[in-house]
Amino acid sequence: MNNTNHTTEIKCIIFDCDNVLVDTESTLVSVLIDMAREYGAQMDTEEAIRLFSGRQLLQSIRILEQTSDVTFPNDFEKRFRVRLYDEFRKGVQPITGVKDLLESLKLPYCVASSGPREKIELNLGLTGLIGFFDESRIFSSYDIDSWKPDPDIFLHAASAMGFSPSECVVIEDSLAGIEAARNGGFRVYGLTNGYNQQELSDQGAIVFDEMKGLPQLLNI
Repeated sequence: MNNTNHTTEIKCIIFDCDNVLVDTESTLVSVLIDMAREYGAQMDTEEAIRLFSGRQLLQSIRILEQTSDVTFPNDFEKRFRVRLYDEFRKGVQPITGVKDLLESLKLPYCVASSGPREKIELNLGLTGLIGFFDESRIFSSYDIDSWKPDPDIFLHAASAMGFSPSECVVIEDSLAGIEAARNGGFRVYGLTNGYNQQELSDQGAIVFDEMKGLPQLLNI
């Protein structure tokens, strides 16, 4: 694990998407658990959020299969995404305070997510945030075939934006994402969901609970 340099001036902010820019976690977990239950897989919501937050979808599906000793059909992921995107279209919302934050930022920023580009763009569009992110500032793990907790997506985003890891901060909400950022040598700030403050802190994040407080925390 690389050491981060907390004295280096912040020149770029790398945002995760789900539950950092867009409030998707509860919808995703609800749809996944409901569909899995149809095949005999059982898991409660809190455990699912803890296990699946920040992971590649296929990893989450495999965990569900293993813990419940079931096998889902080959088209499970495809049907899940169709149902999930339908639910998103019914009313996905931006994270509270994120629009005001993005409007106020004077330094470069981008989004780097484990989700497919189509999902990132869909949710940014549905929440009115897409105008803050042109195509050159949206980075998906599917584009580079590497997922958190590997640091590659953040390293790729930083490089494409023209900065070193020590010049960037990553804004995350998941243990996998925080581990990825730390592994890449980034300073990482963890947006808590209300019950995981200690877990995020133990993983190496500086924890905060509201987007409106981030500028003061970053001193920008």
